[in-house]
Amino acid sequence: MPSESVPATAVPVLDGAAWRARAAAHRERVAVWTVPHRERRRRGEPHPVWDFLFTYYSHRPAQLERWDPGPGVALADAAELADRPGHVTRPDGTVLFDPAAAPARLRTTAAFVHRLLTATRSRAPRLGCFGLHEWAMVYRTDDARHRDTVPLRLGRAGTDAVVESARISCTHYDAYRFFTDAAAPRNELVPTRERQVEMEQPGCLHATMDLYKWAYKLAPAVPSEVVADCFALAADVRELDMRASPYDLSGHGFDPVPIETPAGRAEYARAQAGFAERAAPLRAELIDLAGRLAGAGDRPGNGDGAAGEVPGGPATV
Repeated sequence: MPSESVPATAVPVLDGAAWRARAAAHRERVAVWTVPHRERRRRGEPHPVWDFLFTYYSHRPAQLERWDPGPGVALADAAELADRPGHVTRPDGTVLFDPAAAPARLRTTAAFVHRLLTATRSRAPRLGCFGLHEWAMVYRTDDARHRDTVPLRLGRAGTDAVVESARISCTHYDAYRFFTDAAAPRNELVPTRERQVEMEQPGCLHATMDLYKWAYKLAPAVPSEVVADCFALAADVRELDMRASPYDLSGHGFDPVPIETPAGRAEYARAQAGFAERAAPLRAELIDLAGRLAGAGDRPGNGDGAAGEVPGGPATV
């Protein structure tokens, strides 16, 4: 239906050829990841590094390949997009994503994302964890993830010895919750879902990877180019995460970052700082988009990003 709140002259318009070219460029960009993933799935070939981006994260390859313009641009010759959530057809026939027309559940998620990312941005990065969360996930257990596909680089005893000699200070609940029962008490902190907003900080590799999650959970309110930027960052972070892990990934072409050594820890911290720097503008963009979406329902025209309390966190995690 037409949107009375968005005049036909208020936003730029992309003609059919222009927006379809952008959609094609987006699909071509993400095909670098989606096509090999599909090929591995057809062969029944798991990958200990890259599968995570499509299994832990719930956005499927076809969803990542789909293009959305995000707010602030109207599309001509786009009737096939008119039924997507939050999209309206204006009097001139163009289709536009209007935050005020987005489902309430999406605005609720946006309010949580805005609150979480704003709190995360307010803190200084902590760069001393050295990826020990992955080691804590296999501490004193034979039921380790990837045990059937990749061995432990230092063996069982060597892996346990690294954990026992280290200072573990994981701040991210969705990493901490996979610690073994023996490893959990060794963490200096006790992350919980309820304390997520209180504890997340921008040095955390998982908080950086999760920018991808928050980007796609706000879709179609986030331009697909931004979703792809967040995915590309998550892929690079994932590589470091696993190279610094206790697994021997040499058979998959990955050299280790040996965080059990001073040189390995220094390499990890440098890369961690670089990822925090890369993440900062993406986090800022998502804060802006989430704030505009969260405020669209009750505060028309309010672009200041104010967002209220959302009991229990996001609708889906």
